[in-house]
Amino acid sequence: MNIDKKVLLLNNSYEPIQIIGGKKAIIMLLLEKVDLIEKTNSFVCSEKLKLSFPSVIKLKKYVFIKIKNIPLTRKNILSRDNNICQYCGKKSKKMTIDHVIPKDKSGKDTWTNLVSACSKCNIKKGNYLLSQIDMKLLNKPKKPSHIYHMQKLVKSGNTLWKPYLFMNN
Repeated sequence: MNIDKKVLLLNNSYEPIQIIGGKKAIIMLLLEKVDLIEKTNSFVCSEKLKLSFPSVIKLKKYVFIKIKNIPLTRKNILSRDNNICQYCGKKSKKMTIDHVIPKDKSGKDTWTNLVSACSKCNIKKGNYLLSQIDMKLLNKPKKPSHIYHMQKLVKSGNTLWKPYLFMNN
C-alpha cells in the first residue's frame, strides 16, 4: 500500500480545499477531525486496526479559507489550453503565447487576453485583431478557477473526486 497517494480534502460545506498526502489524511481520520466520504479499494493495517484508505475526506468543522488566485504564467496558460493552439487546434510542446488583442492595440497581460498559439498561427496573426483577419479562437480564454489544478488531477485518474470538483461525467 502506497501511503503517499493523494487525498482530496473538503471543507465541512463540501467545498474542495486542497489535495493532501495519504499519511496526513490517515492521521486526520484517526484524530476524528474528518469524515471519510470516498474510499479506495486499499487498506491501512496495524495490529489493532484495519482502515479503508481514503480518497475524499471532509472536515467536521467549517474552516474559512482564503481563495488563492492561480498565477498568470506561461506554464499555466499552456496548461489551461492543454498545449493546443487556440487558432488551429494543433497540439505541440513548442507553443507560443499570443495576445488576442495585441499590446500595441491596448491589449493587456490577462487570462482573458492570452492564449496558446503555434508559431505559424502566431506569425500569421501578428499584431492584427481577429476581426481584421480570417482567424477565430477555438475557445474563449478565461481565468481558471481556484480548483483548476485539482480538476487537472482528476483527468489523470482520480475519478472519485469528480463530483466534488464540479465536473460532470
